[in-house]
This record gives sequence, structure tokens and C-alpha cells, in this order.
Amino acid sequence: MLAAGGASAQTAQSNLTVTYPAGFAVSPPLSQISQPAFLPTVQTIIPLRPRPLAGGGALAPSLPDQALQTAAGWPLELEDEGGAPRFFGVGANGYAPPDPNLAVGPNHIVQIVNVEFAVYSKSGAIFAGYPKTIGSLFSALGGSCTGEWGDAIVQYDRAADRWLISQLGSFSAPFAECFAVSRTNDPTGTYNLYAYSFGNNLNDYPKIGVWPTSTNSAYTATYNLFLNGGPFVGSALCAYDRAAMLGGAASPASICYTITNDAGYLPSDLDGSTLPPSGSSGVFLTFETLSSLRYYRLSPNFANPGSSTLSAPTDIAVASFSEACGGGTCIPQSGTSQLLDSLGDRPMYRLAYRNFGDHDALVFNHSVAAGSSVGLRWYELRSPLAGAFTLYQQGTFAPDSTYRWMGSAAMDQAGDIAVGYSASSSSLFPAIRYTGRTPADALGTMRTETSLLGGAGSQTGGLSRWGDYTALRIDPSDDCTFWYTNQYQPSNGSFNWATFIGTFKFTNCGGAPTPDFSVSASPASQTVVQGNQASYTVTVAASGGFAGSVSLTAAGIPSGATATFSPTSITSGSGSSTMNVTTTASTVAGSYTLTITGTSGSLTHSTTVTLVVNSAGSANFSISASPSSRTVTRGNSTTYTVTVASINGFNGPVALRVRGLPLNSSASFNPSSVTGQGTSTMTVSTNTSTSTGTFSLRIRGTSGSATHSTTVQLVVQ
Repeated sequence: MLAAGGASAQTAQSNLTVTYPAGFAVSPPLSQISQPAFLPTVQTIIPLRPRPLAGGGALAPSLPDQALQTAAGWPLELEDEGGAPRFFGVGANGYAPPDPNLAVGPNHIVQIVNVEFAVYSKSGAIFAGYPKTIGSLFSALGGSCTGEWGDAIVQYDRAADRWLISQLGSFSAPFAECFAVSRTNDPTGTYNLYAYSFGNNLNDYPKIGVWPTSTNSAYTATYNLFLNGGPFVGSALCAYDRAAMLGGAASPASICYTITNDAGYLPSDLDGSTLPPSGSSGVFLTFETLSSLRYYRLSPNFANPGSSTLSAPTDIAVASFSEACGGGTCIPQSGTSQLLDSLGDRPMYRLAYRNFGDHDALVFNHSVAAGSSVGLRWYELRSPLAGAFTLYQQGTFAPDSTYRWMGSAAMDQAGDIAVGYSASSSSLFPAIRYTGRTPADALGTMRTETSLLGGAGSQTGGLSRWGDYTALRIDPSDDCTFWYTNQYQPSNGSFNWATFIGTFKFTNCGGAPTPDFSVSASPASQTVVQGNQASYTVTVAASGGFAGSVSLTAAGIPSGATATFSPTSITSGSGSSTMNVTTTASTVAGSYTLTITGTSGSLTHSTTVTLVVNSAGSANFSISASPSSRTVTRGNSTTYTVTVASINGFNGPVALRVRGLPLNSSASFNPSSVTGQGTSTMTVSTNTSTSTGTFSLRIRGTSGSATHSTTVQLVVQ
């Protein structure tokens, strides 16, 4: 249901909507859901709704591509491909297109197509009872989510060791998005099930990202909105309360902004074990014109959704291009006049994000015209941690006249970039291929492509749809192995598509890690009255065997205030320091971004926090809690000390409560309220069925209309 609209977004072309699930349930273990052979009596084509063209289209001028790569490049240097797992995936089920994508965990592969999914071992053995229809997963939830609507996505949330599966909820109003979040790390186990309504707007072409920051973690999503499935009315950029969904809460909030002018956005999606910087905003990106990209950053506040913010748009100039096939259909195949859709009107899933410790990186691709054929335009964007993204490199891979499209890009821990894609021509059946590059290669270039699987037929019968997206993933076990899935034709036909899953790995990935460190700080924001002090905990974490000394400094301190660190440096590679910011009566009231920098020789890393200074005079209170994190084994309890401080003589009662607890746990306060100032002990109790993982607990104090909160972390093992 819609809770509120608002104008909290910082752009005139957007508006805020806060939504809570229209339904919630818990599935039985998927291994216990029986699934008969699935084949509809009527073959079904899931409709494609084009995004508004970005100045392109069939009548768009042919633009010279300054990023075009026409040479084949050096051969890829890969580990022995003879032992790499490669196997056939889910096959035709009466629906088209297949929309193949997958997720990779430590021990499992989950592949999903338009209306079915399957679980495999990493050697390619399919688990008994699979594939199953996606609707069967949602049987306990009931309603439209039990149907087969397509546009499905599967994710492995590495930071939580959990799985997420989503699909559209309907082709008619009320439209919806359906989410299933696993309650354990077993993809064949039970799931928390949610249905979020989009009312009269069809939420078409959903793309899902994982954005697990320590303070505003979210599952992010983008949708193209069509009123009653008809006219385009905008793009929805959304964030779902990840901590609450992992914890099995019945009503996790979703925060969505509608962008009226653009479509085809992708949400940033984490690869690797290093989380985005604490408090950093999720990125939502599309190509805005035929020579520019555009992105927004969304900062959700699930405790106070109305204070969420969407940044103003940032545009990045890129080499000019023309949309593949004018955004439409022109891909040839061998032995038939049937042409295939290019989906050149939109970026291709995923917008893969990686935190390298000293910078952020984003990679993605889309299909563009390349002379008389079609090629892959790919990008790497970089930023200082949580800073503005700029173009680092770009290229259009079109080494010959073969048509290449339907790509998916990703980056491994060594900075190698790979793109998997479909390839076809008038003399070639649609095939599955990939290419890649290492950081040592010339910017903007890819190496020679490699065939993952050759096609054995063409798609005929008047069907032009050839998938809507594919997925290239990184194996969390080594952060080096790429897994790719795409479709092919085993023989000429229209509804007889098949899918394939394969892996490859660059030889340079997985060597000795470079010693380094990261800097984080909590809480993300503190509020003080002029003349008072605020404290932050600054944490330095070592990686790659780093053991040096890190000195700490702060910038952005307002006039009339000072900042001190205790201790002033961190020795032996990792540790924490307390940063005290002391204001005076002359410190101007306002909100300030403080940049905390750690330096060790030539290594420098930073993080930011917010300081809000209020004018002295009115009575108020502040709330804090310690320690910032506790770890508890299921079946035990742990405690935090909650402190309420009086400001300007405040002496009212402050009632305490907490949100974000994991499923099957409870919390109590002793005392349950504090008058004026004082402390309370918050006890969190778990049992043997409590969900495991890392949870962000928001402790809120309320006195009349005044509300303040603080956040602590709970790790359940």
C-alpha cells in the first residue's frame, strides 16, 4: 500500500513514494515443493515495451564511434579451460523470451529463466525436483505472485550469505513486484515472501541490485513504468529495506523515486567482499543521450523514509554512438530471413560495482551500431570512494562484421573486465561468446573473443525476441572465476530455446593480495547543540597483510569547532579511534560533511560523516548507544547501553524502542523510558531458530513530537 508521497527528492523531475508489502508469508522448504513437468498449453510471448528513445531510433543519424575497436586484440590468457565447469541449463518451457540469468554462491548455482528456476552444484549436477516454476515458490503468499509473469532475477547476497529471487506480479492492475529472500544460505530452503504493489503502473523490466552498506543497506531496483501497461510514465528508482527482509519482518519499507524523463536505468550491484563505504548511496545509471550517461544516487532512510534523498542527476560525456538497430530489430541469423531484437534502446544488466579500497568502479555495456553490424559498447567508471563517478575508459568491441549484442559485464578482484554476449550473422547461428581485458592492456581495448558454445540453429517462426538480458557473475569462493549464462538454439525453431552455463578465469587473478587498509566511521550522522561535543568511532581495517601505521585527520570542520582523535594514529594495521568534534557558541548552525582521512605512506583512504549543529536555546535530548556492535550465538542474549542526554534543561520522559531485529528474536529495555537524562540497558534475546547474519538495529527515543535515533549492529552466529 502507498504510505505517502512527498517532495523530499532533490530534483524537480522526481517524487518520493513509500510502500509497504501488500502481502507477506514464509515458504515451505523449496525441496518439499513438488513440481510437475511445466509446459503451457498455449505458447506465450512475454511482451516487450520499448523505453523512450534517447535521441535515437530508426531515423537517428549514423554517428561516428570514436571508441570503436576493429582489431581482434591479443589472445585471452585463461586458466585451463578443459577443467572449467560447463553445462546445459534450464530449457524451453512454452514461454519466450527466456531472460536467462544466474547467481553464484559458495556451493550452489541458481539459474532462473522467464518462469522457472533450478539449483545446481558447481560441477553442473541439477538438484532433484528442479526446475520449478517461480510461482510455486510464492505459493504460501498466494495472490498474483503465484503466477508466471517473467522478468525474473536471482541474486546471491554475499555479505549476508543469502539468496534473493524476484519476478513481476501481474500483467494487469494492480501490478506488483514479488520478492523471495532466503532464510538460510541453502537456496533449496525456506524464503521470506513479499509482494509490493505498483497500483496502476506496470513495473516493467525490473532489475535488482544488492547494496549492503553498514548503515543504509538496501536491495535496489529499477523499473520502467507504463500506465495500465500503455503509455510510459517514468522510471522508478527504488530501495528496499534489506535488513528487515533478511530478518523476516512483515512490513519492510520500499522507497521509490519516479524519474519522468528517462528510462532503462540499472542499479549498482556489489561484487567482491569489500562493502561500499558506510552510508554511501546506491547508483542508478542509464544512457541519457547518444553521447552521455546519467546517474542518480539514492540515500534511503528506512527509519524515517521521508528524510530519504535522491541526488540531482550527474551527466558523463562519452563517445558518440547510435543505438543498435535504431533500438529495434536487425540481427541476422544463418539460414533464415528472421531478424532478432537488439534491445539497443537500453543498458544491459548488470551495473557491476566493486570497491578496490582506494576507488570505486562500475562496469556495464549496451549494444550500438558498428558500421554495417552491431557491437558492444562497454564502460568502466571510477570515483574516489563515495565520490563522483567519471569515465575511466570505454570501448566498442566490433572486431569484424559479426553482430554482437545482449551482453553482460563484470570485473574480478584483479581489475580484469569481461563481457559475455550473443553473436550472430547471416552465416552464423546465434552463439555464446565472451571477451575480456586485464589492467595491463591499453585503455578501451578488449582481447580476442572466445566461444563458450556455438549455436546449432536459428530462431524462426516469426519470433524476433531473443532474450531481454543475460548475466555474468563472479564466484565468491575465489573472487576470480566468471560464470556466464545465455541462450542458444539447439535447432531451427521458435519456442525451442535452450540455455548454457559456463565459466572462465584469467591467469593473473588470485595472486598475492596487495597490502592495504580501509577507513570507516560510525555513526553516519551526529546532532549537537552549539557548545556541545559529538563523538564518532573511526575504524581502520587491514587487508592483504597490511600492518603499517595509519595517521588520522579530519577536514570540513565548521568554523568555531575543533576535532581531535584518540589515539591520533592506528598502529599494527587495524584498530579504532574516537573522533571528538567540539563546537562553540559561535559555530554556525547547519549540516556539515566531515571527511576523515587515513594516511600511511603513499596510501590514503577516506570516509565521510555528517555533523548537524543546532542552535542553542530550545530544550531537547540526544540518544546514543554502546558498544557499536555485538556478536551473539543463537540461543543466547546480549546487551547494549543506551544513553539519553539532556540538552538545554530537557527533563521530559523519553520512551525507547528498537527496529530491525532478526526473525525470532526480541528486545527489552530496563528501564523502558528515561526521564531527562540517564541510561537504559537494552537486552536482545535470541533462540535456536533466530535468523543468522548481520543486522542493523535502530534504537529510537521519543518524547512528545521529538524523536531521535541511533544505530548499533548485531551479528548472530
